[in-house]
Amino acid sequence: MGEAPTGAPPSEKTVEERLDSWKEIAAYLNRDVTTVQRWEKREGMPVHRHVHDRLGSVYAFRGELDAWTRGRSIRPAQEGDDGAPLGSATSGSTTSTARGKWKFLLPVAAVAALAIGVGLWLRRTEYFWRSPVREARFQNVTDFDGQAQAAAVSRDGHFVAFLSDRDGPMDVWVTQVGSGQFHNLTRGTAPELVNPSVRTLGFSPDGALVTFWVRKQGGSSGDISIWAVPTLGGQPKPYLEGVAEFDWSRDGSRLTYHTPGPGDPLFVSDGGRRADARPIFTAPSGLHSHFPLWSPDAKFIYFVQGSLPDKLDIWRIHPIGGSPERITSHFARVTYPVLLDPRTLAYLVSDPDGSGPRLYSVDVERRIPHLLSSGLERYTSLAASADGHRLVVTLANPKRTLWRLRIGDSAAEVSAPTRIPLTTNTEFSPRLGPNYLLYISASPRGESIWKLADGAGTELWSGVGAQIFGGPAIAPDGRSIAFSVRQQGQALLFVMRADGTSARMVTDSLDLQGNPAWSPDGQSITTAAAEHGVPHLFRVPLDGRSPALFVQEYSVDPAWAPDGRFVLYSGPDVGTTFGVKAVTAAASTQPLPALTLTRGARHLAFLPGGRSLVLLRGEIQHKNLWLIDLETGVERQLTNLAPDFDVRDFDISADGREVVLERVQERSDVALLDLPRP
Repeated sequence: MGEAPTGAPPSEKTVEERLDSWKEIAAYLNRDVTTVQRWEKREGMPVHRHVHDRLGSVYAFRGELDAWTRGRSIRPAQEGDDGAPLGSATSGSTTSTARGKWKFLLPVAAVAALAIGVGLWLRRTEYFWRSPVREARFQNVTDFDGQAQAAAVSRDGHFVAFLSDRDGPMDVWVTQVGSGQFHNLTRGTAPELVNPSVRTLGFSPDGALVTFWVRKQGGSSGDISIWAVPTLGGQPKPYLEGVAEFDWSRDGSRLTYHTPGPGDPLFVSDGGRRADARPIFTAPSGLHSHFPLWSPDAKFIYFVQGSLPDKLDIWRIHPIGGSPERITSHFARVTYPVLLDPRTLAYLVSDPDGSGPRLYSVDVERRIPHLLSSGLERYTSLAASADGHRLVVTLANPKRTLWRLRIGDSAAEVSAPTRIPLTTNTEFSPRLGPNYLLYISASPRGESIWKLADGAGTELWSGVGAQIFGGPAIAPDGRSIAFSVRQQGQALLFVMRADGTSARMVTDSLDLQGNPAWSPDGQSITTAAAEHGVPHLFRVPLDGRSPALFVQEYSVDPAWAPDGRFVLYSGPDVGTTFGVKAVTAAASTQPLPALTLTRGARHLAFLPGGRSLVLLRGEIQHKNLWLIDLETGVERQLTNLAPDFDVRDFDISADGREVVLERVQERSDVALLDLPRP
């Protein structure tokens, strides 16, 4: 989208490739204006003129100039000051004189050509690039025992707002930089505040208000709005109803915002939200557009677009609409873009192995990304003052552990969770087999699959640089395991025995997504794979036959009923929720009670008999286990976990009595980076 193919006519080429004056053309070729004008006249250098405009109003494209430079028969260093090729005969000159000139000038020309080549290479590789945070002054803002996240900074850099559970519930806090004093602005009165996929906090242009994203507890995507509270304290009030994110232009006269509807429609207005406004852009079905950001000159709106949570990149679009231009090509978890100046964009990116997010920057014209952070830092938010010289970040230290509990026929029979003692450092994506537990562990070398049986842990599979996505799937008889791996940029589906032997690749031809699932007969794997950016369910036979499309619409994370009559799957995120649907084994629609869940809770597990389903329901960062009867639609809450017990995944035993939970505990703090001024 927005990227002009090679050889496209001038009207179709992208704006970022264009040089809009003789001065820009000369600077790009590292020559003066007179020389490039002469090249255009005498050697046909590709320069375009605006129709009906004055003769001097010209433009050129970098790609065309590069091709012309490579194909020139006369190099720039071989030209004289008058533009004639050196070595041309003039009146009174002799052959020996010409030969003498050539003997002298050829080495000079070679050196000059080499210098030009090196100069162009240095320009294109940004050899002289310097980190914008290299000499930044670092200072901590918070030192809390719990979480401080989603930090924002006022335009003048004097105030910092953030979310924190310092007083128990998650609240909006504010501090004046350097004061050491912190003020709770919401005091437990705000509904759900946490959403790591959007910029949840901000300031009004004058800094008088702190704005925050809210969703009514248990509400749908239509219950999302932006509220505001005075920076010095007061009563929270609605600010932009029905809006998920927004940004004011530098002069405070124009507003860009998106709503939580399908594709996150993006709007531009001269004030608040307009009910009759038409979006300037809506992402394709199943994709999202988050973190809208005005450029300082208001020529562009930057935003993050892609599939949540980790197939995203930064794009930009003109405020009047049109085709977006792609700025980055990470295809990862990209969040929190900020502009330090008109060309320097800073943002956060998670690594392919799941580590990070880390701090990056890119020149929006040259588009070569640079890693600004090193080591094991994990940044979870980024914001900048209006002049780009003060950054506020949140640094996090997450801990993932596994816990188990017993459930009964009533809430009174549910035991308290107890931690499972393991020898690995990080454990996640638990799955229960007959008399054993599987889980994934991460290390600097890559991720691995472990098995816990009879109190002893054993590593079953590991891969250098491997990222295991989705949980491992256990065959109905418990004897085999299927799992999806991303390694060296390729998605691979593996199957192995439950003791870790006979591992083999089943397919490498699909862009795999989410959790795989065994078919009840154990003869194939059902998994989602993306086609043109949209995931669909495929059947992957284990006998070597090619994968076959199973479900035509958007579908991920399958869960088969034990008797094989139908399979459940998750639909696309709309705002912060997604729907659950079902099809029969013949891909016909299977009736199902209306079921809408909150983002981050896609794993589903059947109880014996296939009549009831166990799932996670609640807020984005705090959910409990629920039981739903798929025939009657009757629901029952199974657990009542503490507010700080953040469950990201789970599994249930075959008899429906034991549950294993993946818990995430995150300690995070806010810090400032003051960048040096020129």
